[in-house]
Amino acid sequence: MLAIALVDRIGSGLWASVSVLYFTYVSGLSLAEVGTLVAVSGAIGIGGAPLGGRLADRLPLTRVLAALQLVRAVASFTLLTTDNYALLLAVSAVGALGDRAANVFTKLYATRIAGPDRVRYQAFNRTVANAGWALGGLAAAAALALDTTTAYRWLLAGDALSFIAAALLTLRCGEPPSPSRVVAGSKAEPRTAKPANPWRDRTYLAYVATDTVLFLDDAVFKVGLPLWIAHSDQVPHGLAPLLMVLNNVMVVALQVPLARFGTTSEAARRLLVPLSAAFALGGITMALSATGGTLTAILLLTAAAAAFTVAEMLHATISWELSVALAPDTAQGAYLGVHGLAQSAQRSVGPLAVTTAIATGPFGWTAFGTAIALTCAIQHRLVRDRLPRTALSVVPVTVSEH
Repeated sequence: MLAIALVDRIGSGLWASVSVLYFTYVSGLSLAEVGTLVAVSGAIGIGGAPLGGRLADRLPLTRVLAALQLVRAVASFTLLTTDNYALLLAVSAVGALGDRAANVFTKLYATRIAGPDRVRYQAFNRTVANAGWALGGLAAAAALALDTTTAYRWLLAGDALSFIAAALLTLRCGEPPSPSRVVAGSKAEPRTAKPANPWRDRTYLAYVATDTVLFLDDAVFKVGLPLWIAHSDQVPHGLAPLLMVLNNVMVVALQVPLARFGTTSEAARRLLVPLSAAFALGGITMALSATGGTLTAILLLTAAAAAFTVAEMLHATISWELSVALAPDTAQGAYLGVHGLAQSAQRSVGPLAVTTAIATGPFGWTAFGTAIALTCAIQHRLVRDRLPRTALSVVPVTVSEH
């Protein structure tokens, strides 16, 4: 699965950085049409997480995941064939649905195959994924230097081909045992007991709501920092991409070492304390960056980027462990599908939150960091009585890849 993550993210890196430019210069869409397309397809894609979660408890993971990768490939190839706005919107929505559902299947597969080592596996997975994003982004930057329609089309085709490669690699993976089935001999028979319903689990829904807030670090790097720098008279605009590079380098270098501090459910819960400090520090340094000269602003923005990156890495470890530990074994897919709504919802709420912070000025960034820090404290208390008393909630399984 690590090789699959690398291939998938290289393709995503090729497309993510140029998608808006493709729709503008190749498809000929207006700014309003591009914005609507991205917003609507993203909103429809939110449904992919719970839908994928429901399917994951009932169907073989590897086969469905491969099928979802092929759906994403078809959607990408179809974008190459038309400039019709309605069709572009529909195809983008299908691709977004496949993307969100595939994320749930990938996470559940990793949970089942890694067993007690799931947090460490997740750390390696994020490291590989970030490396893939970086490679794809560098390739996209090189292609954009050509500034031709053909270059844009090749980048989109490369994204589609990466999904096909990921599907083929997925089919080579063994199918992990599912806790939601009773294995008798070589055949799996469904449990007769009705699985738990995450939509009726108030504690889990409250946990997902708090996790939505903690995912806001993503909006900081994609929207907050670039816009804050763009509207600053003290900071060179070229600092924005350099801070993105810093983010990727830190994740690649530190995600695995940091993961060892969250290898049990209770250890992951304890990490919410330093996570709250990282968010608060990030907000404060962002606010202070508006009060000094150029050099001071650059140093403070670099410190803010580092703090938010630490928050991103800590939250990745915490979220991966708690989202699984709080879910019953018989309905892991359904629960992880609901948890997937946290990241999807953040993609809609996040840009609004950081633009509000920017519009409010330094106080807005202080309030932004403080609010997320307080949410960490709320989550710390919320999950205390729900965590399993055993160190880990998933038994180890061994699945061969051939």
